[in-house]
Amino acid sequence: MIASSQSAAIAVGIAASFVTYLGGAIAFRLRARLPLILGLAAGIVVGVALFDLLPEALAIGAAHYGSELLFAAVAIGMVIYMTIDRGLAALPVNYARVRRHLGPASLTLHSLIDGLGVGITFHLSSAAGIVVAIGVLTHDVADGINTVTLSLIGNDMAVTRRWLIANSLAPIVGVSVATWIDIGDRMLAPLLATFGGAFLYIGACELIPRRLAANRGPSAAITIAAGMAFIYSVLSIARP
Repeated sequence: MIASSQSAAIAVGIAASFVTYLGGAIAFRLRARLPLILGLAAGIVVGVALFDLLPEALAIGAAHYGSELLFAAVAIGMVIYMTIDRGLAALPVNYARVRRHLGPASLTLHSLIDGLGVGITFHLSSAAGIVVAIGVLTHDVADGINTVTLSLIGNDMAVTRRWLIANSLAPIVGVSVATWIDIGDRMLAPLLATFGGAFLYIGACELIPRRLAANRGPSAAITIAAGMAFIYSVLSIARP
């Protein structure tokens, strides 16, 4: 039974890696329309924070934390990401280039956590693992799109491809790691909330301003709203 659960988790991890890469490939094909992708990506990143990470953190952390502590973790995530981002921006030009890796690195780490979540949940129950897997698979396409979008801001195609490959491999790595370690709800809930804060910063303070700089007309608001609506619809379908 345990072996079959592990095999199922690994299969989900491989599928998640594939759909993440597929999302990135779609973004590559549409890179000539970067403002459109920026708007959609901004809405998706904010939507993942509001509709996925924060509700999940509150749900699994309810037995251990009050909601105010988890929202404090959200604030901490925003502050940590902002501090690193601003610190890298203040460095001399040669070192400030590192900043362009911060957003894709955060998304890749999130994909790793997704893989851990799938692996851990399959340990507990195959039925629960399938539910979590559906949710992960449905928004991993968006993860691939967002990774490419953030990487393309630096106009370096080689860097973009490397981050897409890293993000694509992250889910299967996370599933594999989950067979060796166990992250309980007590640790996972604040971790998800912290990532929620970082994603809010990426969407609201990086992607949305860049989209508005490209075009301040109604199309900017429409694409951002469309991204949020897309991720909300996907998560609504995926959840029981």
